[in-house]
Amino acid sequence: MKKTIYFVAGSQGLYGKETLERVDKDSAEIASFLSGGIAAAEIKYYGVATDSGQILKMAREANFDGDCIGVIVWCHTFSPAKMWIKGLKTLQKPMLHLHTQYNEKLPYDTIDMDFMNLNQAAHGDREFGFICARLGLNNAVVTGYYRHKRVVGEIARWAGAAAAYDYSFNLKVARFGDNMREVAVTEGNKVSAQIQFGWEVNTYGTGALVEEIAKVTDNDAECLLKEYSRLYTFKTGDTAAVAEQAKYEIAMKRFFAERGVGAFTNTFEDLYGMKQLPGLATQRLMAEGIGFGAEGDWKTACLGAVMMKMAEGVGRCAESGGTGKAAGATGFMEDYTYDLTEGGELVLGAHMLEVPLAFAATKPAVEVHPLGIGGKEPPARLVFDGVCGKGIAVSLVDMGGRFKLSAANIELVPQPKAMPRLPVARVMWKILPDHASGVSRWIREGGAHHTVVSTALSAADMKTLADLWKIDCIVIG
Repeated sequence: MKKTIYFVAGSQGLYGKETLERVDKDSAEIASFLSGGIAAAEIKYYGVATDSGQILKMAREANFDGDCIGVIVWCHTFSPAKMWIKGLKTLQKPMLHLHTQYNEKLPYDTIDMDFMNLNQAAHGDREFGFICARLGLNNAVVTGYYRHKRVVGEIARWAGAAAAYDYSFNLKVARFGDNMREVAVTEGNKVSAQIQFGWEVNTYGTGALVEEIAKVTDNDAECLLKEYSRLYTFKTGDTAAVAEQAKYEIAMKRFFAERGVGAFTNTFEDLYGMKQLPGLATQRLMAEGIGFGAEGDWKTACLGAVMMKMAEGVGRCAESGGTGKAAGATGFMEDYTYDLTEGGELVLGAHMLEVPLAFAATKPAVEVHPLGIGGKEPPARLVFDGVCGKGIAVSLVDMGGRFKLSAANIELVPQPKAMPRLPVARVMWKILPDHASGVSRWIREGGAHHTVVSTALSAADMKTLADLWKIDCIVIG
C-alpha cells in the first residue's frame, strides 16, 4: 500500500465563507497536481485549517496514521501563527513548508484588494515560517510556483527522505556473528541507534542460518542456478560452489522474511558450519533492497537499506518527462586502494566479494576464487566493471554520545586500464574537490572505510535525512 503525505492549507475565519471555499478549492487542486509527480507517496488533501483545534486534530491524526509519512503545509492566506503552536509541538512526522501560491503571475490589469487578501502566501508563509523557527523545528522549506519542475523535484526528494525516515523506524537488522575483531569504526551503541534511528539491531548465531541452509533442497538450488545461467556469464566450471551460494540466497531470504529483516551483517571470522562466505548471495540480496554491512558493520547495513529506500522515492513530475523512478545506483562500498598518479588520483572501490549489482556497467560474470582469509572454500561471486557518473559516498559513525554522517561528493569514472586478475567487481571514482583535500577532510571527520555510494542521491538529500534524524551531517566537496 502506498504511503501518504497530508497536505494542509492554512487560513483563518476572518475572510468569510466564500473566501474559505476558494482556499479549499485551490488547495485541493495543488495537492492533486503534486500527487502526480511524487513517487514516494500519495499527496492526501487534508483540508483548510483555520483554528488551533483543527490543527491539533490534524497533528494527532498524522501521528497515529501508520500510512502517513509526513505533512506539507501551505498558507494560502494569512494564517495567524499562534494557532499553530499546539499542533506543531504535537506533530511527530516530518514536515515540509511549501511557500507557493495558486497563481503564477499577477493579473496586473485587474488586481484589487480582494485578490490581495486571498493570495497572500508571501505574507502568511512568513508568519508560519517564524513560528517554525521560534519552535526550533527542523522542517524543510521549498519555495516557488508549485507547477515548476524544480519545485516538484524538491518536494519529491523531500518525500523520498520522509519515506526513508519512516522506513528507518521500522527497520530490523540481523547480525550473524559479531564485528570483526579489533576493528573500531564498525562498533557502535545499538541502544542509542534504536533511540535515534529506530533500528532494531539483534544478533543471531551463525548456526541458526546453517540450520536454514540445511533445509534448502538440491532441487531448489538447481532452479536458482538456472536463473543465474540466464542472467550472468559463467566463467567457472565449479557449479558446486555456485550452488552453495544459491542455497545461501534461498536460506537468507526465508530467514529474513520470517523475521521481517531488512538489513544484515556477517563476517569471515564467524562462519562456523558454513562452507563459504556469502558472496554472490549477498550481491543478489542487495539487489532486492536488503542492506548489507561487511565484518559486522551494522551501521552501514542500516544506512544502505535506508538510502536504497530513499532512492526509490526520487521521482519527477510526469509533465517533465520523469518516470517517477530513481535513476542511478545505491549500495555498500569500501575505499579499498588508490591510484595516486599526480593530478589524476582515483579511489578503487570494491570489497572481498560483496559489491552491489546496482553498480554493474558490464554483464556480471560468475567466478570462483580463493578468498585468502577465513579458512573456508573458494566462494562464488559476480564480477563486473562499474558505472560512471556523479555521486556521493556516505559514512555513518558513532562518535561516542552522538552519531555523525559524512557525505563526500564524488565522480565515478571509467577504470583507466583493464584489471584481468582482480577477482571482484569494482568501481572507480575521484573525490571532490580534489583527492588531497577531500580525503584529508574525510579522515579528520572520522569517516569510515565502509560507505554507501549512490548516484541516485545527493549530498543535499543526505542533509535532509540528517535533519530528520537530528544528527550532524558533514558535506565534503
